[in-house]
Amino acid sequence: MENFDHRSALKKIPGRPGVYQFYDVGGELIYIGKAKNLKNRVGSYFNKDTYKINAKTRVLVSKIQNITFTIVDTEIDAWLLENSLIKKHQPRYNVLLKDDKTYPWIVIKHERFPRIYWTRNLIKDGSTYFGPYASVSMMHTILGMVKEIYPLRTCNLPLTPANIESGKFRVCLEYQIGNCKGPCQAFQTEEDYHQNIEEIKDILNGKTGAIIRRLKNELDQSIADLNFELAHRLKRKYELLEKYQSKSTIVNSSISDVDVFSIASDEKHAFINYLKVMNGTVTTTQTLELKKRVEESDVDLLTIAISEFRTRFNSHSREIIVPFEIDWVDTGIKFTVPKLGEKKKLLDLSQKNVAFFKREKLEHYEKLNPEVRTERLLNQMMTDLRLNQLPRHIECFDNSNFQGKFPVSSIVVFKDTKPSKKDYRHFNVKTVEGPNDFATMEEAVHRRYRRMLEEGETLPQLIVIDGGKGQLSSAMKSLKLLGIETQVTVIGIAKRLEEIYYPNDPYPLYLDKKSESLKIIQQLRDEAHRFGITFHRLKRNKATLATELESIPGVGRTSADKLLRKFKSVKNIRLASETQLLEVLNIKQVKALTDYFQK
Repeated sequence: MENFDHRSALKKIPGRPGVYQFYDVGGELIYIGKAKNLKNRVGSYFNKDTYKINAKTRVLVSKIQNITFTIVDTEIDAWLLENSLIKKHQPRYNVLLKDDKTYPWIVIKHERFPRIYWTRNLIKDGSTYFGPYASVSMMHTILGMVKEIYPLRTCNLPLTPANIESGKFRVCLEYQIGNCKGPCQAFQTEEDYHQNIEEIKDILNGKTGAIIRRLKNELDQSIADLNFELAHRLKRKYELLEKYQSKSTIVNSSISDVDVFSIASDEKHAFINYLKVMNGTVTTTQTLELKKRVEESDVDLLTIAISEFRTRFNSHSREIIVPFEIDWVDTGIKFTVPKLGEKKKLLDLSQKNVAFFKREKLEHYEKLNPEVRTERLLNQMMTDLRLNQLPRHIECFDNSNFQGKFPVSSIVVFKDTKPSKKDYRHFNVKTVEGPNDFATMEEAVHRRYRRMLEEGETLPQLIVIDGGKGQLSSAMKSLKLLGIETQVTVIGIAKRLEEIYYPNDPYPLYLDKKSESLKIIQQLRDEAHRFGITFHRLKRNKATLATELESIPGVGRTSADKLLRKFKSVKNIRLASETQLLEVLNIKQVKALTDYFQK
C-alpha cells in the first residue's frame, strides 16, 4: 500500500466550516468529522506530536488513503450535517450511539375532538407529540393523571358537525362512569373540549403554575357559592396537579425552556445525561451511552450528544447548560456554565444522574466480565500507590503476641486482588525474646524471602507491613540484608488514620477513604490479622492445656503433647475410655489421669 500524500490533499482543503470524510484503501468511509476550520482540523491529524500521543488516532491516520469534504455556511450546519452522516453511514472509527431504540410518545391527535394516547410511531399528520419518554412507567403515570383530571373521549368516531346534529351516535359506558362528557351527542361543546386540550398541553410542557392558580380561584369561588359538588371536583384536580408539580419541580420556576447536559467518560465509553426543563420542571430526562472509536475529547463527545438529543426530542431551547465551555459559535444559542444558584443545582442533578448511570453500567459489565474489574483495580492500585508495575502478587505481614508470650507472625497472599489461601504462612518466632514487635517483623520478613530466593520463587510486586515507620524500617533491614530491597515495593499501613508510609519518606500518603485501593489494602491487613490471631490463640490454648496436664503426677510435657495431638482438648481426654488412653499412656499414667479428673 502506497503512503498517502496528505500535504497535497491539505492544499485543496479550505479554511472554512464543514464536514470531512476519511476513506481507506478500499474506498470505505472510515471516519466523519466536523470543523469550523477544515484545513486546520484535518491538518491536526498529521501533526507529529499528536500522531505520537494518540495510539488510536495513529491507527486511524495510517489507514487514510483519501479525504473528501463538504463546505457549509456555519459551524452549526456542520454539526447537524456530521450527525446525520454518521447515522447514515456509521463509519468504523466514529462514536457508536448505542441507545437507538424507539421510545414512547404522548400524542394529541389532530382531529375535531382530539384524542390523547401513547404511541411509538410518529406520523406527520398535524398531530402534536410530547416526549419521547425514556421511562415508560413515568409516561403512563403522566397520561393517567391527565385523564383523571380531564374527561376526554377515547373512541375513534368521526365527530363531524353533521354526524352530531343528526344524532348518529349514542353515549357509551365511558360517559356513564364519568370518563367522557359526551361530545358525540353535543353534551360537551367543542370550545370547552379544546380549552381542556390547551391546559393538557401546558401540563405536558411543564406549565402547571397558571393552571393551579386558576383552579384555586375557581375552587374558592365554588365554595363561596355553596356549589360543593363542583368544589369537590375542582379540589380533586387541584390536589392531583399540585402532587404532580411537587414531584417535578426542582428549581425556581423562572427557569424556563432550558436544556441541561453533563458527561462522564472513561477510556472506552462516555455517558451523557440530558434534562429538559420548563418553568422549573424537568419534563424529560435520559442518559445516552456512546462507545469511543478514536480518542475523542469530552468536548467532542458532548457536542455529538447535544445534537443527538436535541434532534431526538425536537428541542428548540435557546439556552443550554453545560459543565464546561464548548467552542461553538452560534448567535442563536447561549451556552451557560453555571457556578452558583438554581442553574448550578440543575447541572448538579444532571451530573449525579450520569455518574449513577455510569457506575451501574460499569458494575453490570464487571459482573459479567470479572477479569475487567481485576484489571481496573490493579491499574487503580498502581496509580494510587505510585507503583511501576501491576501488583498482581501482594503479601502482607502481621505480628501477634500476648504480653510478650507466644509471639507469632503471619503472612497472607493476594493474587489478582483475591486471597490465595494456599499460600498463607505462619511463623513461630525463634530469635526474639519478649514483646519486641520490630525484631519479630525483621525475623519474619527475612525468613520468608530467604526461603523464596533459595527455592527460586518469584517475588511479589508489593509487600504490605501492618504497622507504621518502625515496623516498615525493620522489614527493610531484612530486605537489604537479602539484597532485594530494590526489587519489590514495600509500604506500611498505620491503623489510627490509615496512613500509607514509604521507606525513607517522612510524610505519609493519605488515600481517599472510599478508594478501592485503600479497601484492598485494608482487606489484606484485616485478613493477616485474623489469620495471625487464629494461630496465636491456638498456640496459647495448647500451651495452657499442656501446662494443666503437666501438673498431674506422672504426666510430663511429652505425654501431655501426645494426649493433645490425639484428643485435641482436655474435654475429649476426660471423656476418653481407659482403652483409648492406654494407646498413649502406660497403666500408671492412666490411673493418675483418671484420679485427677475424678477429683
